[in-house]
Amino acid sequence: MLHERGFVVSRRRIGRIMKEQGLASTYTVAQYKPHKAAFNEEATANILNRKFDQTETRRFVVSDLTYVKVQHQWHYIWVLVDLFNREMIGHSAGPNKDAALISRAFATVQGDLHQIQWFHTDRGSEFKNEKMNELLETFKIGRSLSMKGCHYDNAVAEATYKVMKTEFVNQMEFQSLHHLEIEL
Repeated sequence: MLHERGFVVSRRRIGRIMKEQGLASTYTVAQYKPHKAAFNEEATANILNRKFDQTETRRFVVSDLTYVKVQHQWHYIWVLVDLFNREMIGHSAGPNKDAALISRAFATVQGDLHQIQWFHTDRGSEFKNEKMNELLETFKIGRSLSMKGCHYDNAVAEATYKVMKTEFVNQMEFQSLHHLEIEL
């Protein structure tokens, strides 16, 4: 941002100023965490195919979920991201990663759900359920799934959660699910 505004400043100077001001960087290093989990083996194609730059609002909405500690118990956050402008258009939080969490996220979307043309996620087993299929069919939303084991196919959702965890979740202590929902 400083470079874009015409300022030439070294990282050391920025570090020194941050230290003087009592600021700490929230930058983290990516860590690989191998794990085996059940996945969605549906024959649904990868329609998005990493075309993350969209020129039309709500043409592609991507999603994933992540976990958050709420009073020493794991809860889940689900966010819907419009690829057109990377805006979070829907969200929900809850103690279980189930169809109700998905339904609540779609219920928070402002405007007509019929505007969403495609819904893209990874192949997590939580995305394979009748309630979600009914919701997509009701609003005539097409389905797109990442290739098995390829996190790059859902990179925008993954990156959104990385920023959310770094700048939001890791900076807070949530006292209750209600507190998490309000902050979200």
